[in-house]
Amino acid sequence: MIISASRRTDIPAFYTPWFMNRIREGFLLTRNPYNFNQVRRVSLNPADVDVIVFWTRNPKMLMRHLGELDERGFHYYFQYTITGYPKILEGSVPRPHHAIDTFIQLSDNIGADKVIWRYDPILVSNIVDIDEHKRLFSKIATLLRGKTKRVVISFADLYKKTESNLAAVPGLQYEDIVNDRLRLLDLAQWMATIARDNHMVVETCSEDIDLYEAGIGHGKCIDDRLINAVFGLPLDAMKDPGQREACGCIRSIDIGTYNTCLHDCSYCYATFNKQAIANNKKKHDPESPFLVGGTEGVEAKLLLPTLFQGSLF
Repeated sequence: MIISASRRTDIPAFYTPWFMNRIREGFLLTRNPYNFNQVRRVSLNPADVDVIVFWTRNPKMLMRHLGELDERGFHYYFQYTITGYPKILEGSVPRPHHAIDTFIQLSDNIGADKVIWRYDPILVSNIVDIDEHKRLFSKIATLLRGKTKRVVISFADLYKKTESNLAAVPGLQYEDIVNDRLRLLDLAQWMATIARDNHMVVETCSEDIDLYEAGIGHGKCIDDRLINAVFGLPLDAMKDPGQREACGCIRSIDIGTYNTCLHDCSYCYATFNKQAIANNKKKHDPESPFLVGGTEGVEAKLLLPTLFQGSLF
């Protein structure tokens, strides 16, 4: 079993105390995001967990607990996002120099093969145009040289909820660069060259577009190849049916909750209701098996020791 922690929120940045409490208790409860009454118990017994994949912009709080995770026998790696966009687009994200310093500390601690740099999503706009993306990508890649072996890119998905959030950014004008093949290839080829010069492989995340002529292949963020190479674990490589068709990730269990991330990124697909974010923050209890809310109305067997594993949803 692979734990994804989490595509839906930044657990290391904002919910490390809760996560470590669940590690020590040996289980957590999570709800189907599309059916509130469907609850799953997830074992956090090290014998049941092959790998934990952390998705974060700021792992600093969790880093102090990595020794404990090691002692308990967990394998893990990080998907670590650094874009360097201005605060008008990323309201509460650590500034680039702090994020890069933390990335380097983490890499030095656990190894460059376990920390993957994410430059995503790529949003082309009047605030960050293609030339600025080139500058940012080149600067960050140079500073991370030797500290990671892979960089993941994706292009902003302009869902209705995302466009609503972007519309609230004063003066923002943006475009879907995927629709302009020539400019897209120009940017992609630049990134591939910069990545190669800094000893990194660049791959896309959940992209239908083909960038092979730019030197960029499709990637897997939850990657059986990496897991086998780094941890020596040959896993069932079945594609995760819960992800988009273009996503290459293998199956995992995501333990996050939508509308709980506090980074305030205007382009985020996982935070689309500010009132819900405020309400969920109030409902968060570090002692609860749930990331949001308590156990009222939950079947007693779900709260028993790890003999009960729960059903899939």
